[in-house]
Amino acid sequence: MNAKAYLLLAITTFIWGGNSVAGKIAVGHISPMLLTGIRWTVACTLLALFTSRQVREDWPEIRRHWALLFLYGAIGFTAFNVALYSALQFTTAINVVIEQAGIPMVIFAMNFLLFRMRVSAAQWIGFVITLFGVVLTATHGDPRRLLALDLNQGDVLMLFAVLVYAGYTVSLRYKPAIHWKSLIAVSAFSALVTTLPLVIWEAASGALIWPDAVGWTIALFAGIFPSLVSQVLYVWGVEMIGPNRAGLFINLIPVFGTLLSILLIGEAMEAFHVIALGLALGGIAIAEKGRPKEGG
Repeated sequence: MNAKAYLLLAITTFIWGGNSVAGKIAVGHISPMLLTGIRWTVACTLLALFTSRQVREDWPEIRRHWALLFLYGAIGFTAFNVALYSALQFTTAINVVIEQAGIPMVIFAMNFLLFRMRVSAAQWIGFVITLFGVVLTATHGDPRRLLALDLNQGDVLMLFAVLVYAGYTVSLRYKPAIHWKSLIAVSAFSALVTTLPLVIWEAASGALIWPDAVGWTIALFAGIFPSLVSQVLYVWGVEMIGPNRAGLFINLIPVFGTLLSILLIGEAMEAFHVIALGLALGGIAIAEKGRPKEGG
């Protein structure tokens, strides 16, 4: 089961790394809120084709837990992606994917503070190593900027996204006993509903950019792969090995995302990026090797 979970989570993080790069390519071709809205429209349309029967079967549980399921979509799907796509308007895709390595750190902290979930010494060491990598990236290689609160707007938005997705991951422990198809379908519908006011706001503020050919391509990609395929694989991974261990694989996003950023959009890799990537890989290796034997 572990090997299967590792493969699923590796594919998931490859897709998420690609989502960040796609979001950077989308800048100027489609605005962030509209991109989020179209992706969930595409996702909901596709989900309706193969989840309707399952949703009907799970409807009593869905109705009983509708508020929690709605929150999953609003936080894990809408808030995270709006923050991510908005961050890419101001900072590089490489920065965004490396900063996502902070998600496991926050997962550890939340699980420990809220549920007193056991965290091994090795996991805490990985926690700290990851923190250094995220700080180095967010401050563009100069941690003194953190003390001066001199951070790029995009990096601040991405740090907010990190908090959001970590909270979503931890909260999956409360998901009702419904099929994964129903979980994804209801959450995606919630994401679509909660994105619509943001699209209206974007249009009213004059910031809306209607998609051109590139924008539509990115929106379709986002609606199929990050919105559907990766979410399903991530939920399976969490179910198989738990949120702490599954969250560690998010550290692979910087690896995949950095390579894709260099290959597809020609972003420059700075020395601090190399160091931060090394810290992220070191964090996942140490934390996974030293996890508590009884799980978690």
